[in-house]
Amino acid sequence: MNEDPHLTFDINTPGLSTGHLVVPAGNDFETLAIPVVSLNKGDGPRILITGANHGNELEGPLVARRLMAWLPEAQTCGRIVIVPVLNPPAVRGSSRNTPIDGLNLNRTFPGRPDGSISERISDALCRVLVTEADIVFDLHSMGPPFISVPMVITHPISDPDLMAKTLRLGQSMKMPITLLWEHNETAGMFDSWVHGQGKIFICTEFGGGVLTLEDLNIYEAGVRNGLINLGVIDGKPEVPPYRQQKACQTLETLLVDKVASPLPGIFEPACSVLQIVQQGDIIGKVHPVDSVSSESLIIRSPSEGTICTIRTGSFVAEDQDLAIIARPVAT
Repeated sequence: MNEDPHLTFDINTPGLSTGHLVVPAGNDFETLAIPVVSLNKGDGPRILITGANHGNELEGPLVARRLMAWLPEAQTCGRIVIVPVLNPPAVRGSSRNTPIDGLNLNRTFPGRPDGSISERISDALCRVLVTEADIVFDLHSMGPPFISVPMVITHPISDPDLMAKTLRLGQSMKMPITLLWEHNETAGMFDSWVHGQGKIFICTEFGGGVLTLEDLNIYEAGVRNGLINLGVIDGKPEVPPYRQQKACQTLETLLVDKVASPLPGIFEPACSVLQIVQQGDIIGKVHPVDSVSSESLIIRSPSEGTICTIRTGSFVAEDQDLAIIARPVAT
């Protein structure tokens, strides 16, 4: 019989301690040891920070490494557990999905102890670390095909009190956009499961495409602002400029705002992030690959709103997302 998932160290040890989250072997992969850092300063919020849920989103691990450099001195109370790379096989493969089983880790929660490697990672994380946390920060980005405004996102939560607490913490991070995202594929998502446990879950979407020093500074500042709000470090929140703007807004994107390609082809963007578009404005074009006589398809905005994310010039399959458009939250 397989061993249970476990930690190789005690996260309640005072101060800085390190070890691994052990994910037991299965039929598809050997035992996996995921590095974990614990910073314990006693009473206070119990926080879990994870990066690289998806292996081609490396902003999370880089921000986590930055946090690890200064948090031991800055932390005043509480316990912060950091898992910089949650999905090592996907990072090594530079892939969104886990290459061993082909699954999207962020659609497998809460996992299965007898499942494939992605499901076993989810199971280990939920049983060993999420149970010991009050608040979870999962650090994502939109990934290489997109240019995106740095955002904190949350999906609608049925518990109004938890929804309000989540939005307040997200807004405290002072990212350019806090986004309430109506999504029809939330089954198996990490945030959906954690919300179901009555806990606050913060998902960041730290840009996409090219990663610059300026970008990393913005992302690190956002997490620092959130930790200041939670009272585990001292300091004053800052609003770092993004594209020469210092602004924070809360928006929502609904299912009717979805912009997807109706056919395969090469997408040519015709707008930029933070641009305000009207219903019917041109978002871009999809050019057919197999014909030069067929006309390119013009993609128009389904609604009025702000461009939060736009796909870069790349091949798209039918029904792949092209952009995220958001509007002010309805009151």
